[in-house]
Amino acid sequence: MVETLLPSRFHSHLQKLDPTKRRLASHKTLLFTLLWIAAFASVFLWQRTSYIGGPVVGGRFAVFGRAKPVRPVPRLRPVVFDLKDFGGVGDGVTVNTEAFERAVVEISKIGGSGGGQLNVGPGRWLTAPFNLTSRMTLFLAEDCEILGVEDEKFWPLMPPLPSYGYGRERPGPRYGSLIHGQNLRDVVITGHNGTINGQGQSWWKKYQRRLLNNTRGPLVQIMWSSDIVIANITLRDSPFWTLHPYDCKNVTIRNVTILAPVTGAPNTDGIDPDSCEDMVIEDCYISTGDDAIAIKSGWDQFGIAYGRPSTNILIRNLIVRSVISAGISIGSEMSGGISNVTIENLLIWNSRRGVRIKTAQGRGGYIKNITYKNITLDNVRVGIVIKTDYNEHADDNYDRKAYPTLSGFSFTGIHGHGVRVPVRIHGSEQIPVRNVTFRDMSVGLTYKKKHIFQCSFVKGRVFGSISPRPCENFDVYDEGGRLVKAATESTVPDIDYDI
Repeated sequence: MVETLLPSRFHSHLQKLDPTKRRLASHKTLLFTLLWIAAFASVFLWQRTSYIGGPVVGGRFAVFGRAKPVRPVPRLRPVVFDLKDFGGVGDGVTVNTEAFERAVVEISKIGGSGGGQLNVGPGRWLTAPFNLTSRMTLFLAEDCEILGVEDEKFWPLMPPLPSYGYGRERPGPRYGSLIHGQNLRDVVITGHNGTINGQGQSWWKKYQRRLLNNTRGPLVQIMWSSDIVIANITLRDSPFWTLHPYDCKNVTIRNVTILAPVTGAPNTDGIDPDSCEDMVIEDCYISTGDDAIAIKSGWDQFGIAYGRPSTNILIRNLIVRSVISAGISIGSEMSGGISNVTIENLLIWNSRRGVRIKTAQGRGGYIKNITYKNITLDNVRVGIVIKTDYNEHADDNYDRKAYPTLSGFSFTGIHGHGVRVPVRIHGSEQIPVRNVTFRDMSVGLTYKKKHIFQCSFVKGRVFGSISPRPCENFDVYDEGGRLVKAATESTVPDIDYDI
């Protein structure tokens, strides 16, 4: 519960920091930050204990004898409905699928006059999957929780995504998402931090025991749509990927908390922008059982044929954790191309990897013009990873000559401590990594061995002071841009996966 309240306050703390001072961060600064988090958590736990132990006034909890105020729901559309108007019952037992469906039908009738807002009040609202409509706002009140039914027979099957060709886990159809939308415009999912809970525990167990014949469904999936806003809510325990915008334009995801167990919750990626254009993800906290964010654009020959890139994506002011995978990933399904991505003001803590780019022979496509700024690594095994042999394929018919191209990666203001391997860039003769730039990097290590900045088939530049010392593949320049030492490119892999 502490995690769900950390984002907004801690992000505001990060945003107030002078970027110049952040670049000069020392171990003392990081220690102060950690002590600040611990102090805040202690205060919150004390407040929560006082809250839970307080008396009940008028059916509501009270803090220090005063009733907790009910937050008024804002009017965001010309017409406002309440789920109870359609027979909804928030007792955690009654299935509300028909109530949601009836409400969506009513809103679809008034799209021409500005659309409608569906309020879901406090309570536990059990439902099977349902679809949204254009010009709709789904508003989740404080203490509202939408619960997905656990029996997969109530989850409809859908065709595979066209850029994947197969179900991502099993051939054939895939399960739909709990909240779904296709070919929509102007959709908002927001609230007073209400929750959408996929109740994924039964899905994870069945997947691990190979009891499912189809690919699991996401928690929220919006496809072929534009002008989408998802803000001020919590998403948790998805059966599969949590939030999956697919082939969408103009998407904003802001102040969203995404949670799943860090182990035992397979493939519960936080946010997976897939063939999306013009997207902002900001002020979020994500801790899940896989990548916190994974930018994608299709899988092998199917993604090449679909041909929709992910481009113009801004990710900023996030706190993320991934014990199993990486904080922010690009790929490995990137066959439609990924470009013009900026990732800034990011804290990655207690994770296996910090930021990762992954691809392979057969993917085709490109990854280019990727910028990382002001990245803090706190107890991360491998900080920066570029991997070109991530050999998962849809089938055996992929084109062995479809080599992706990788170029244009900028890393500025990379700091942290407790990192085992700061950099691991593993290009190959067929998939070299080009035009990589490092500036202002200082990472405290936990593993004092030679191979801590690992490179193969990579070319790039280093400006100014970099710690630890970069590998020989990089030209070294001083702060004024004058060449100090020319690169000595090595084609011998200097990758040690044992550390």
